[in-house]
Amino acid sequence: MTDTDFTAETCVPRAAFVNAMRAVASSVTVVTTDGPAGRHGATVSAFCSVSADPPSALVCLKAGTRIARSVAANEAFCVNVLPHPGRDIADRFAGCHDDRVADRFEGVVCEPTDGDVPAIAGATTFTCAVRETVEFGSHRIFIGHVVRVGEGSTTPLAYLNGTYHRVVPQRGAGD
Repeated sequence: MTDTDFTAETCVPRAAFVNAMRAVASSVTVVTTDGPAGRHGATVSAFCSVSADPPSALVCLKAGTRIARSVAANEAFCVNVLPHPGRDIADRFAGCHDDRVADRFEGVVCEPTDGDVPAIAGATTFTCAVRETVEFGSHRIFIGHVVRVGEGSTTPLAYLNGTYHRVVPQRGAGD
């Protein structure tokens, strides 16, 4: 089947898909970028590794948004996997504070990376150079070569069923 073989009639209803996705836990990430199009950032849930050879990762950003346009123009992004105490940063970059904070980066400690893409202090970071983009549905997928990583300082913040959670490591049966 090709993409053109799928229509609204052949896919599950949107509400069923969204409801099922709420049951999938994910790390809370903020994508940042800086360059000719300026410094921008947004909280996103769609991030994953692509390959270890070469080290690469992808993010899915809603097409037409400021962050998607900026990543495309800057040709670089940094995925910041937020540590557990990072819910305020997640909310800020999700736009929850836009009515009272003009610059989402205000008061957020960032470390410049190669190419000056901001990395949020304390987050596990993956700084990427954009290598390919794919348009699909309402989103634009950015695939990047990982040019720098940074280790986070604590357990990651997780998101499940509309709320933030703390990851609690469990001992395996063989431990």
